Amino acid sequence: MQRYSVPAVRLSSCLAGVVLSLLLLVDASAWAQEVTGEDVPPPLPDGIFEQATGPYLSNLSATDEDALFTTYAAPLRRSEYIVDEGYQFKFYEAKKGLRFVSDYGGDYGVAFRRGNDGRYRPADFSGKPVVTLSYSDMVGFRYRPYEHVQVESFFQVYSSRQALQHLSITNTGSETISLRVMPYLQRSTPFSQVVSDADRRYVTFRHRQEPDGWTKRKSSVPHVTERQNVFRISEPAEAIAHYQQGVESALQKVFSVKEPEHTSQSDSARVVALHTALRLPPGATKQLRIVRGVAGANSDQPLRSTNQDLMAYDVSQAIRSNEALYRSVPRFDFEDDDRRLMYWSAFNLLRQNMLPPEGKTSYNYYVYSREPTWGWGHAGQVFHESLSMLAYVSLDAQSALNSQRVYMERQWQNGYVEYRAGPYLDATNFTRGSFTSSAPWYSYENWKLYQSTGNRTFLRDAYQSGKNFYTWWINNRDQDDDGLVEWGGHAVLESVRDANVALWHDVGWPSNFEAPELNSMLVKEARALAKMAKALGDSTGAKRWRREAQTRTEAIQETFWDSETGFFYYVDRDDHNFSYDEKNDLKRREITGFIPLWAGTATDAQAERLVEEHLTDSTEFWRPYGVPSLSASDSYYDPQGYWNGPVWVEWQFLLVRGLQNYGYHAEADELADRVFENVIHHLKTSHTFWEFYSPDAHWAGHHQTYIWTGLVARMLMDLRQARSVPESAP
Repeated sequence: MQRYSVPAVRLSSCLAGVVLSLLLLVDASAWAQEVTGEDVPPPLPDGIFEQATGPYLSNLSATDEDALFTTYAAPLRRSEYIVDEGYQFKFYEAKKGLRFVSDYGGDYGVAFRRGNDGRYRPADFSGKPVVTLSYSDMVGFRYRPYEHVQVESFFQVYSSRQALQHLSITNTGSETISLRVMPYLQRSTPFSQVVSDADRRYVTFRHRQEPDGWTKRKSSVPHVTERQNVFRISEPAEAIAHYQQGVESALQKVFSVKEPEHTSQSDSARVVALHTALRLPPGATKQLRIVRGVAGANSDQPLRSTNQDLMAYDVSQAIRSNEALYRSVPRFDFEDDDRRLMYWSAFNLLRQNMLPPEGKTSYNYYVYSREPTWGWGHAGQVFHESLSMLAYVSLDAQSALNSQRVYMERQWQNGYVEYRAGPYLDATNFTRGSFTSSAPWYSYENWKLYQSTGNRTFLRDAYQSGKNFYTWWINNRDQDDDGLVEWGGHAVLESVRDANVALWHDVGWPSNFEAPELNSMLVKEARALAKMAKALGDSTGAKRWRREAQTRTEAIQETFWDSETGFFYYVDRDDHNFSYDEKNDLKRREITGFIPLWAGTATDAQAERLVEEHLTDSTEFWRPYGVPSLSASDSYYDPQGYWNGPVWVEWQFLLVRGLQNYGYHAEADELADRVFENVIHHLKTSHTFWEFYSPDAHWAGHHQTYIWTGLVARMLMDLRQARSVPESAP
């Protein structure tokens, strides 16, 4: 644990000004390397970005009506897999407490009492909360619980096990104010073994975090159910009280009792509160620091002593570290603040889901969703989620490259890369005589990352790994040896659309069909390998991969295209017809039929029919908030039905690029606008990114803080460079 000698500081506009001045005196790249030890990607072309006038995320003035992501988790270098507490800042629920909510560890807030007037809900405040600073691990905000009481707060998830809040409370009036400040933790299921320190500086207790069903089934994935906690304040509290009631009832009791009674210990409590009495003369400021720690119940980590260290931790150092890192992010001249906040929030989402090397991984890796925790979301990396690295590379280039190296170190000698690769999991899913891999976006991702970083060592390694992976697909996924490949292993998982898809449910198992999107992905892989070979001086290899891509492209255009309806469909593996059990039962119009646009495997004439007859048809795919995964005209269509209707941002990203490839720039812009509108709506209401969104209404579902939705940042970048050379070019 690093301990800083600089005393706790008041977070104010003065501090922000000092930090900004310091940053403007140094080179951003040098700062990033000094503070993070990581490389910074080269800047994108001049002329399309606004001038950097200071760290944007350090100079916010965001209210509950702004499109701000407000979930926070530990920084990459101080994160871990097994015990990892993150928090969502609920500053937008006016009739509930202003609080930080964790999935299992309880909610943390601060209540105030002035005379008989107790307040902890924004609805009761004299001035609503305003967020002034927000990064992936920290947030600064201010509010007025009473007319002449100004509170400036800084909250940081310092590590997976510790979080701190620094409060600066100022009397802005002309009379002395007596005030009681009560930091509290509350949980619907009681804390157990609650014991208060005799000196009234901290309270310890335990809580349980039960494993979900997925974690229970995976015996190799470690889990700690019983957890110890400590809740500490920077100076002795007047009293530490434990309450059996829920927070609403407990806080009403807190407000009604003039002199709280100190509680030494309790078998259980739903609320623990640290009572501190303040007397503030006019213009006076009082600073308090509160630290919450959590660890496994049997951990040998000295939780209380490391918790104490954070009382002297210099928060300005943490702010400078983030400002240095984020200066590599391209700055756009946005037409509105909603998009600007969505863009920067996306980088917070991406950064937050990164974890350092652990277990089987020698490199940093990502999880899908970190807070709230869910087992499947911590299972390990997969190629379709790794598309998010195309945005993340602009924030932390080396970290993005390292995430791809996780696949390289786990690759088998025959080229196979497992379905998911995580620190405690090898997900090979051996099914129907074959191991399951994941949709091949691998070399495409690696080439795009090389373009952003210029790292030739990575390029050489990625080229060799990509060749081996491509060869594995050809050797293991062409059952009838006709030059076209099918999904295999657990084909539903391998195909990305891992649910009750209309085609899988109504017609048959995916490996029975030749797949237009899979073959298009392999064209994109071959083209990426050709570019890699050319960059490495391998002209023979480049010619070979271009030839491979062209041969497969011609087969796609001939095999999967239905001239009658103007769409790409799956075909029967054995006879290449659109009928499997019944006539034309494979003619289900799904989002996969548009992947040839992204891959550049459609002819111009085919692209024209795809776009004009289907994509922009409002009765099929041109829905109010994006392109659904299944045509709205299909009987299976459900706008909230997982792969049979909702909008998945990563597929919208591919479609936008596909439209740009064929010169449909206006349509690309409009599609992005529709997707952004729903993402922004939910950032304004729930202040989080979701796994998927309804194409027809302001609805979003399944998991929060979902990493691939961070691709909205890359979409915005691509829109700025929309008329560049198409990606499908060799």
